[in-house]
Amino acid sequence: MFTSGIINPEGPIASAEAKILFNATAIMLAVIIPVIIGTIAFAWWFRESNKNARYRPDWTYSGHIELVVWSVPTLVVLFLAGITWLGTHQLDPFKPIASDQKVLNVQAISLDWKWLFVYPDDGVATVNHLVIPVGRPVHFSITSASVMNSLLIPQLGSQIYGMAGMVTQLNLQTDHAGTFRGLSAQFSGEGFSDMVFDLQSLAPDQYKTWLDQSRARNDMLDEAAYSDLMKDRTPRLVQTFGKIEQGLFDKVVKQSGGTAHFPDQATATPTAMETR
Repeated sequence: MFTSGIINPEGPIASAEAKILFNATAIMLAVIIPVIIGTIAFAWWFRESNKNARYRPDWTYSGHIELVVWSVPTLVVLFLAGITWLGTHQLDPFKPIASDQKVLNVQAISLDWKWLFVYPDDGVATVNHLVIPVGRPVHFSITSASVMNSLLIPQLGSQIYGMAGMVTQLNLQTDHAGTFRGLSAQFSGEGFSDMVFDLQSLAPDQYKTWLDQSRARNDMLDEAAYSDLMKDRTPRLVQTFGKIEQGLFDKVVKQSGGTAHFPDQATATPTAMETR
């Protein structure tokens, strides 16, 4: 059963983003609540039956009121800008997650309208089904075989675009075992509503068992199988390949008019469209 929602984080990135969301909400409420109270108090004080309220039809200006009116929103903008600036740099999608565990590399390819996940180091691939071990950082290399799509797993945090001929990157991690919903956050056509997948986060020993079972399958993801997969319009297709053709991801990128390029994760800076 899926559990979802950005306010129910299941990883370090999502937790940090949820904190930013709550902090931003608290800052804005610090303005909104006094304004609501002040509006009610103003209406109550200047009611027709209150003889103590002064009627000043010629009043036009107050420096003190102007100071409050302009300083408060200015401070709010500065606070929100600071939070956004710090969060943007701390949660750079290209930035590896600090961990003593080996990074799991996953190559994600968006097709019409499904997700293909290739595990280049483990030699398996899946369609609309992503399996990762708990507590182990996952490095995604993302591209598209056709139109632009956006990979999003709300409870793990972040989204990043997959574009034909380009490779973008994303680093995520789960803190607990479970099944989480993934989707495309970019409207991309008639079958867009079916472009969802489930992410299973398993304990390390369970992940190894799943990997061994997947490798035992005879299904081979080569260029021919990939071509058939692109033509398949089965809604929410789920499939596992026990073997993969090496270099297939690079071929997909090149066939889309680009060159596979993997920037140095420690120094790469995303473009505006690639931000979380």
